[in-house]
Parts: sequence; structure tokens; C-alpha cells
Amino acid sequence: MRPVATVVLLLSLLLVACGGSTVAPPAATEVVAEPATPTAETPPTATTSTSLFDPIKTACLVTDIGSVEDGTYNESAYQGLLRAAEEFNLEHELIETRSSDEYKANIEKCLEGGFKVVITVGPFYAEQTLAAAQAHPDAHFIATDQSFEEIPENLVTIHFREDQAGFLAGALACMMTEENKVAGVYGIEIPPLKRFRNGFENGCHYVNPDAETLGTYMESFIDPQAGAEAADGFIAEGADVIFGAAGATGGGALRQGAQAGVYVIGVDQDEYKTTFLDGQAPGSEMILSSAVKEVGQGVYDQLRGLAEPESDLWAGGEIYLMEVANDGIGYAEFHEAEAVIPEAVQERLAEIRELLASGELQTGVDVASGDPDPDTMPEAVPFESEE
Repeated sequence: MRPVATVVLLLSLLLVACGGSTVAPPAATEVVAEPATPTAETPPTATTSTSLFDPIKTACLVTDIGSVEDGTYNESAYQGLLRAAEEFNLEHELIETRSSDEYKANIEKCLEGGFKVVITVGPFYAEQTLAAAQAHPDAHFIATDQSFEEIPENLVTIHFREDQAGFLAGALACMMTEENKVAGVYGIEIPPLKRFRNGFENGCHYVNPDAETLGTYMESFIDPQAGAEAADGFIAEGADVIFGAAGATGGGALRQGAQAGVYVIGVDQDEYKTTFLDGQAPGSEMILSSAVKEVGQGVYDQLRGLAEPESDLWAGGEIYLMEVANDGIGYAEFHEAEAVIPEAVQERLAEIRELLASGELQTGVDVASGDPDPDTMPEAVPFESEE
């Protein structure tokens, strides 16, 4: 592995079951590369390249189950590929995955098509991605949210602090609730979604200890109707802010909640622009913000590292960690909702973001398992409205 800026004593951010098999997390001394600030103009951070590979010319992306137009995870990763393809003149291809039976076959399609970079999106690809990387040392592999005991030099896995994203969303929700009750619709119960949920609930109680948090894990990321039904159930229980962190399923919850007249918060991308069609879909005025997880930025950074070896961005053999401190995690613009979000709320949310970035504030979530962590649970600092 090449030298990197930061060594963090973290367990893996993912411990994911892949069907009947489990891929264990990396060792606690895993070296983590620092992503660049997410702008195309970021200058190279290295002085002399020690790259042993030529600049790439091709890249192929295989989605997690579902459409690339899911408005969240898949779409964000694909946008990262498109940005890199345009900037570095890469021949590229997209393969959408419809079921888990296609994981291995879709990776093989990329390789058989002559693509020298394969991007596998989502935690359930870990076993197949690792096998392909080991069998094809002349190709490079970019994985998102996948964990490995050992990471080959031709593979990088991009991880995210979803607990920080959830914490920001929860703080916003519980500064805006009037009923003192908020809810979350989450995807399958795996570590990234547990980090979202527990981060959301801890962020809520950090600013509003008396608020009640409701939530449920879903069985699928691609069932908008199930998401809508979950939202209806929470609204019936009195929730007046709904956080949707479940891909297209979560999108269904957001649309249903917004059209029912409660505030909603999106995930991964700015869902005002995706799920609510840049303000053209009904209920767009009800989306407060989105808990942004810069999947696309991570994909772009690694593709740039391969297209411009001198940039020293390629983190092969390592975890590439995206968090608030390097703008890999954040929250989206308020858009139409800015008119109803008090300035004091906006200022407090910005303050919380800065505290997370500096490390002064912890989320109270174990970054490996996603479970609550009493040792890092922050003491509540209640928000006091000026109204």
C-alpha cells in the first residue's frame, strides 16, 4: 500500500451478510485514504507518482438491485462515473442489476467487454467483487460499502459515516417537529442502515431529549408502495417529520408523507432534485433537506486517481473513508423549505456540522456495527427556539 494521510483505528464500517456468506471487516489498523475536497478543481496532493499502472481509458459500473434512476444510491454512483467519463474521456458502460443472481454475471460482463475498471455498487457485492479482483489483477475494482479481511492492491472500498448523516437529519427533524414525534423508514437492517437510524435518533435527542422517535427497517430497497404504507402508519401515530433512508422504498415514504402534509427528509442525494423532480413533483415544498452521502464523489475520486495516476488519489488496497470532515457527508440545501425553517434552526444545524467535522461532537453510534455506543453518546444540548 502507498503512504496516505491518515491512519484511523477503526473497525470496518461494514459487516455485511451476503446471502449465506459473511465478509468480515478489515483489521482495526486498516489504513484509510483521505478523499479530496469534492470539487473537480482539487489539485494533486502528491509530489511524485509511484504509480505502477497506466492511466485508465474505460470503466464499467454495475448497480445495486434496482434502477439507476432510484434518486439516491445507484444514481449517485452513476453520476460519479458520468462526471469522470466526461472529464477524462473514458469509454464507459452501465449495467443495471435486477436480482442478486446477476451479481457475478454482471461483473463478468464488464470484464468480458474489455473494461479495465469495474465499479460495484452496494454492500451485497463483496464476495463477488473480491473474487473478481483476485482473478483479474490487471483490472481495477471500486467497491462501495463493502468489507474485506484483506483488500488486494487492485481494489478499493469506499465507506461512509452514515451515522453523521443521520445525526444531522435527526437534529433537523427534531428542531422542526411540532408534535414532538418523528419517524424513519430504513432499508434492510445492515450496518449502513443501522448507522443511519441510530444516528438519526441520537441526533434528534441531542437537540430535543423529549421527542419520540419511531422507525422501521424494510425488506427491500425497491418497494415504493411499502415505503408509502410505512409512512401512512407513522403519520397515523402522530409523526410530523419522516426520514426516508431506503432507496426507492424510502422515496415512496417521502412522496406519501409530503403529499399528506408532513415534513420529510431525503437521503444520499438531494432528493428535492431527484425524487421531487427539482420542485416539479407534488409535495416538494415539504422536503426540509436530505442527508447527503457522497457516493458519486467517492467514485469520481477513485476514477480520477486511475485516470490521473499523478494525483495520488487511487487508494488501492485501502478503505476510502467519506465523512463530514472531508465533505463526504453533509446535508442538502433547504430549497423551498428555507422559508419555513427558522434562521436559528439553520444556524444550529450548521454548528452541529462543524462540531462533527472537528471531532468535538460524536454521534453515539458504533461505526463498525451501527449499534448505539454508550461510550460516545453525546450529552443533550436542547435547542431553544427564539419564537
